[in-house]
Amino acid sequence: MDGTCPVPVEQRPLQQYEELRQSWFFRWADPDVLTCLKPFALCWLLLTPLTTIVASGSVPLQKDPPRLLAAGLVGALVPPLLLLVRQWLGWTFILRRLLAESIEYEESGWYDGQIWEKPLEWRQKDWLVAQHQVRPLLLGLQQLMTMATVTLLLGAALCRLV
Repeated sequence: MDGTCPVPVEQRPLQQYEELRQSWFFRWADPDVLTCLKPFALCWLLLTPLTTIVASGSVPLQKDPPRLLAAGLVGALVPPLLLLVRQWLGWTFILRRLLAESIEYEESGWYDGQIWEKPLEWRQKDWLVAQHQVRPLLLGLQQLMTMATVTLLLGAALCRLV
């Protein structure tokens, strides 16, 4: 970008966006909820046997297989929901860095925090990436988190009623 920029390359918002976009875990995020759902649904399905075994430690559930299965399914929703929250936090951090008019950075790693004002050209590029790349990802993640939370609450209520 700019040769006069004192911000280390790895601390520049566009570089951080690219790194996040290329990482294995954060690549799961997608504006399309169905595309985003696949890895989290796979995680949920893989955890269901484990959470069902854990739920079978409850004596009342041992005698009630439908409730045991429901408890296992509901319990398996918690880790994917936490993964969704982690995704949302990571992308929100990048969104804030992209939309900021200045960049907070450290030159030497000795906690000598500095602030550098972004040039107009950088702000425009960052704004475009934030609006057209990151915001749609966040909206998809929010929809998926809402679906997972509602499913978790309904499943927990169903476990109590059945």
